[in-house]
Amino acid sequence: MTEAANGRSRTSAGERTPSEFPHTLPGIRTEVIVFDNSEQMVQSLGSHDEALRFIEDQFPGVDFHVRGNELSFSGPSDDVPRILRLLNEVNGLVARGTVITPAVLQQLVSLLRTQSLQNPVEVLTHNILSSRGRTIRPKTLNQKNYVDAIDANTVIFGIGPAGTGKTYLAMAKAVQALQQKEVTRIILTRPAVEAGERLGFLPGTLSDKIDPYLRPLYDALHDMIDPESIPRLMAAGTIEVAPLAYMRGRTLNDAFIILDEAQNTTPEQMKMFLTRLGFGSKMVVTGDVTQVDLPFGTRSGLRIVEEILHGIDDVNFSVLDSSDVVRHRLVGDIVNAYSIWDEVQRNRVKHTVPREKRGDHS
Repeated sequence: MTEAANGRSRTSAGERTPSEFPHTLPGIRTEVIVFDNSEQMVQSLGSHDEALRFIEDQFPGVDFHVRGNELSFSGPSDDVPRILRLLNEVNGLVARGTVITPAVLQQLVSLLRTQSLQNPVEVLTHNILSSRGRTIRPKTLNQKNYVDAIDANTVIFGIGPAGTGKTYLAMAKAVQALQQKEVTRIILTRPAVEAGERLGFLPGTLSDKIDPYLRPLYDALHDMIDPESIPRLMAAGTIEVAPLAYMRGRTLNDAFIILDEAQNTTPEQMKMFLTRLGFGSKMVVTGDVTQVDLPFGTRSGLRIVEEILHGIDDVNFSVLDSSDVVRHRLVGDIVNAYSIWDEVQRNRVKHTVPREKRGDHS
């Protein structure tokens, strides 16, 4: 119930906000949220008010006050409705058992800023897989769209910078498909391309030299499957982790296949991989076109594949960007900084006239 009192509107936690609110001063608006009990208040505002402090940082022009089970805030009339919407979504997350932390609030704020028609609570509570007490779910709108695309299509390309969850979410969907018996095996592959190092100088057998390239896939598997069962599943062929070269000549039926680091495939390798698709299978191809380790002058198969496959039914291209980075906050900033630098370099090359065209042949 919402009631006006002394120029303020009083809103019980979890209620939808009214379309119009009374004002205390011109351009200033005050609201009071009444929580049902102290437990609900702690769940919504975080342990030691850490979630509340995050909201205060997001809205520096708004004054917040806590008294008993009441939270009052006063500030610019543009900011207050946003806070009401944010707290309303927080209440929806709490109702579904989500622990409210600054990280969750950051994801929620980002979703609200997109002004998408999708319900932020639905995005942040879309569970893919639960393993050993933790739940894997999308954390941004683009990640949710990516996961939905995996459900709806046979061949999916997840393209984006490091830390956007493109491989991790694909792996979670693969394990989910295996558990639900939609496929009989998971096949994980990567091109073994040297990123500035030389394979021949590494110690050990060929397998020893290749394993480090596949290690990120093993790490993701250990997050989602009981580590003790992984050797058994691999011995039975239920899970296979292998270099891309091992895919040649095969037809992969009833499998969930993930090609990771696909920016390091040549066009010929990409064609080879995509044509391995068999009946009852799904393919997810992930990569970052800004981190190509191929020799200079070699084209990346991932960079040109959208142009080649554009318009083909049941093929989807999902693009993630720096706003979808779910690693340390600095990773998103680093990705943005490199994007800006790359754009500056491209513009310099574009506007540089060759010396021959200037008549300077010295």
